[in-house]
Amino acid sequence: MGTEATRGKREKEEDFHGEDESSPASKRQKIEQEQEASSPKMHAFENPLLPLASYDEDDEEEEERRRDAIRRRALERLNGARPDSDLRKNQVDDDDDEDDEDDDDSHAQGFAYGKRTRMIEVRRDCPYLDTVNRQVLDFDFEKFCSVSLSNLNVYACLVCGKYYQGRGPKSHAYTHSLEAGHHVYINLRTEKVYCLPDGYEINDPSLDDIRYVLNPRFTREQVEQLDKSKLWSRALDGSDYLPGLVGLNNIKETEFVNVTIQALMRVTPLRNFFLIPENYQHCKSPLVQRFGELTRKIWHARNFKGQVSPHEFLQAVMKASKKRFRIGMQSDPVEFVSWLLNTLHADLRSSRKNTSIIYQCFQGELEVVKEIQSRGLVERRENNDNQNGDMAVDGLAENHIVRETSRMPFLMLGLDLPPPPLFKDVMEKNIIPQVPLFNILKKFDGETITEVVRPQIARMRYRVTKLPPYLILHMRRFTKNNFFVEKNPTLVNFPVKNLELKDYIPLPMPKDNEKLRSKYDLIANIVHEGKPSEGSYRVFVQRKSEEQWYEVQDLHVSETLPQMVALSEAYMQVYEQQQQQH
Repeated sequence: MGTEATRGKREKEEDFHGEDESSPASKRQKIEQEQEASSPKMHAFENPLLPLASYDEDDEEEEERRRDAIRRRALERLNGARPDSDLRKNQVDDDDDEDDEDDDDSHAQGFAYGKRTRMIEVRRDCPYLDTVNRQVLDFDFEKFCSVSLSNLNVYACLVCGKYYQGRGPKSHAYTHSLEAGHHVYINLRTEKVYCLPDGYEINDPSLDDIRYVLNPRFTREQVEQLDKSKLWSRALDGSDYLPGLVGLNNIKETEFVNVTIQALMRVTPLRNFFLIPENYQHCKSPLVQRFGELTRKIWHARNFKGQVSPHEFLQAVMKASKKRFRIGMQSDPVEFVSWLLNTLHADLRSSRKNTSIIYQCFQGELEVVKEIQSRGLVERRENNDNQNGDMAVDGLAENHIVRETSRMPFLMLGLDLPPPPLFKDVMEKNIIPQVPLFNILKKFDGETITEVVRPQIARMRYRVTKLPPYLILHMRRFTKNNFFVEKNPTLVNFPVKNLELKDYIPLPMPKDNEKLRSKYDLIANIVHEGKPSEGSYRVFVQRKSEEQWYEVQDLHVSETLPQMVALSEAYMQVYEQQQQQH
């Protein structure tokens, strides 16, 4: 018993103080431990390929990325900068295509240290390129992920056409590539194409046509040649279409937008301005950007389809107008074009000068003479009505008229139609009255008196003092009363070419070395058919390259004769000033 107690005591002391390193036993044990550490044992169930797919390394990389993000946010707060990650709260994961931009930002902010750059392999020999299906690709709708409804870092699947967010291992696009076996995706903002789940970038020229459809682009030389080209384009389904005269989808009672867009696409300076994004890259307005995108899609000659959906533009219109104009509710094209032109001008104008491409195309000037009776006269009239009758008041009325003359700009001119007949003829049919355009243009000759009630009773006289390069006329067909809306069916007879204004309204004399340009040609005519609340809108437009007229109603585009244009119930017209007087 004493011997065992002594041996146990000695072992405890060795455990406490440790073995003597100089002893041979301890040296031999240390060598064996080093050999075991350098050559790990291979078990029967271990796979030699496992080290190639080490999940521990991924976890370490994830942890390192998280630490880098925390370090970057802390340094940004110290420098007073807004953390870049605050803008990405809805991002699926950090492993996205914008890592390169983050690297640039971090270098600019001085955060290069500790940042691990991820190299992306670029390949041209992707085996899945034959799975790309151009028939299902549609880039007209809003760029939102179909799962998370986020608009950050969205990719389009080039196999099924759906939109998904991200391309990291936890993203919706990555999941879709595994579940559906769809491997080719394009980033809707950077236009880079990737193969998932492998993660490499595809650099193949055969995908350039998809990039051009996603974001059409024009050179200034191409823009100048647009009105000279008579070529038709062919869509993927074999249908032919005219660039600049494609049908527009009526999403739901949005034909008032479609006819307005088709009419404005005939205005050459406006079209040329919006075809080149550099002209308005300083403007951050979504309405301006969406209008530019829609213009480029309409005039693009390599579309996959023969029609365009103005969905993104309509969303921008709904937001900018605070749902005054929205999908699902028919509105007046005259009200819409007035709101659209004024809003585009307000967004595009520079801070120094109150001018824009809108005012350069459509702005003219009127001289307005307003005659109103003074308040003192009205009170004396009321007193005289009670006492002496109206004879003295008439004398006073001639002497107490307040006349105000002012100049005001205009973007369109409103023309009043004569009232329709109240009674039917012998055949029990209404006679549809007709009136020449020149008769209703007399409103602006400076002599014809127009009586107005609001905001106060007054007599107005109008005279045009400056003609715009593009003149918009609208006929006031609809009148509202307390019960319903009435439509005036009067037909307006107008010339399609050579509308000479100087023969009917007085015009200002031009400055030195300038010719008076008062001849106009019709380029667009918006027509309303049917009842006021149930009718439909269509538009007649002219294609300049061949001077051929087309009738457009939503998706339907067909040739027509100039004589048919003049037989319609015109509601709004766009005239172009002739550059050379004959």
